[in-house]
Amino acid sequence: MRRSIDQIRDYLFGGGYPDPVSNAEQLSFLFFFYLLESIDDENKVRAEVLKQPYTSLFNGDWTLRNPTNATIPSAHEGNLAATVLQTGTPTIPRSRFRWSAWASELTGDALVRFVRDEVFPFFAEIGAAGAHDFMRGARLGINEPTVLSQVVRLVDGLGLADADSDTKGDLFEHVLRQIRQAGELGQFRTPRHIIRSVVEMVDPTLGETIYDPAAGTAGFLVAAYNHIRLAHSSPDAISEAEVDGKSQRRGLGDRLTPEDLVVLQRKTFFGNDVDPKMVRLATMNLTLRGLANVRILQRNVLTAVLGDEQKAGHGLPRDGFDVVLANPPFSGRVDKDRIAEEVRVGATSSTELLFLKYMLDSLRSDGRAAVIVPEGVLFGSTAAHKTLRRQLVENNQVDAVMSLPGGVFHPYSGVKTSALFFRKGGQTEHVLFLHVEQDGYALDANHDTPIDKDDLPRLAKVYAQRDESLAQWQAREPEAEWNGKWWFADAPALRANDYNLSASRYRPLSEAQAEHRNPRELLDELIALQLECTEEMETLRMLLAELDG
Repeated sequence: MRRSIDQIRDYLFGGGYPDPVSNAEQLSFLFFFYLLESIDDENKVRAEVLKQPYTSLFNGDWTLRNPTNATIPSAHEGNLAATVLQTGTPTIPRSRFRWSAWASELTGDALVRFVRDEVFPFFAEIGAAGAHDFMRGARLGINEPTVLSQVVRLVDGLGLADADSDTKGDLFEHVLRQIRQAGELGQFRTPRHIIRSVVEMVDPTLGETIYDPAAGTAGFLVAAYNHIRLAHSSPDAISEAEVDGKSQRRGLGDRLTPEDLVVLQRKTFFGNDVDPKMVRLATMNLTLRGLANVRILQRNVLTAVLGDEQKAGHGLPRDGFDVVLANPPFSGRVDKDRIAEEVRVGATSSTELLFLKYMLDSLRSDGRAAVIVPEGVLFGSTAAHKTLRRQLVENNQVDAVMSLPGGVFHPYSGVKTSALFFRKGGQTEHVLFLHVEQDGYALDANHDTPIDKDDLPRLAKVYAQRDESLAQWQAREPEAEWNGKWWFADAPALRANDYNLSASRYRPLSEAQAEHRNPRELLDELIALQLECTEEMETLRMLLAELDG
């Protein structure tokens, strides 16, 4: 199946379609067209068993958008001419939109014309009436007849309808893995092993609401779903699967009751993204895993805040979410006049700061969050940086900061990042700092070659046992050399350092260690400082432009 996906990618690239994001979007549409037939059949059988009425999505007639499509060939029934109504408008049976009725029958120009003018509008109509408007604004982007014919043939041969949700999900992740550059808005695909480690540390549980306000392709939501399924699986229902060259435990969730599944499928996962392509990719990623009713909203949370009525209309919890998991866009800018008053942090227009403020406000009391942030957020010296960090430390509980290697986001970005873990409310007393030197993959230009060295499992355990770790830290000999890749700082130390939350600021270094610091760490710090200087100069430039205006 992966080889077929690689073939599809090669056909598209060789046929003049080099954009992997657009190609992934087009594939998600074709997957949707393919799968909806089997979903409709399953729903019909279920309704018959339960003796409930059911109307197939493919019942009735369809008014053709393009009269040229009036004759649809069929290998079984010959050419079926469209029915011409008294108004002169031609129609065809909606059954003609089953994948099995057209995908293997049409080729060339006829295929392009039918998919472009009829198939897309048909499924857009279905999407508009469903739980989410997945197809809103969707268009066929593969107009070369030979290429589309080959791609449809390969999708048809995948056998998606017979695959389980994990297999379908893995296959779509393979599609998403081809996206090798950051998006126009600064978003990029978060490495899945980083997501899994973060989710394991936060430990979302059944019954909690889980939210990603910058969902991208829904990596965090999918990982949270898999984490909950694993926690509700019997030993016999847990298996090991190889993903990206690493072994990963998976659970079938056999201990989940039907009521639990309804909660997971309809009342647990929530997300947004400003980019319609990301919304579609996220929706398909969730649908393939059995979460077809999870709605990813297309909205910019930094410029438009939902009122109570709007939240109720979208089924969102009024008092905030239990868990927020996100990797918001880095280094973006929002027009100051468009920033919602609720998310303002001083005069900043930096998306990473605004998103952090928004996510803090999105939590319910004692809700917890894990957010991946560029290193500059942790030590930046602007008023907005300090205000936000002060708010996090003094009015909330910062549990931990996990410093990630500088190359962890290659090939998308070389920016140094950390994962920030915090809870809403209370006050910070101690912050655990975790220093990841190796994340299980070679820190090269592609960051996709598995290696044995991996600090994540051990540091995740330190985080899970924070109370014991703090006791061990406090019982240490202050003058003794500390070799652990984790350490703590208390609130007075944070206040004395302008609430700096950078792990390196509080690292206990012996004289020998200080003289032999890893050059990679020093380079990461220099890059982070340079990015902060660039950001401050951009802020100054905007202020001067406002004065000139």
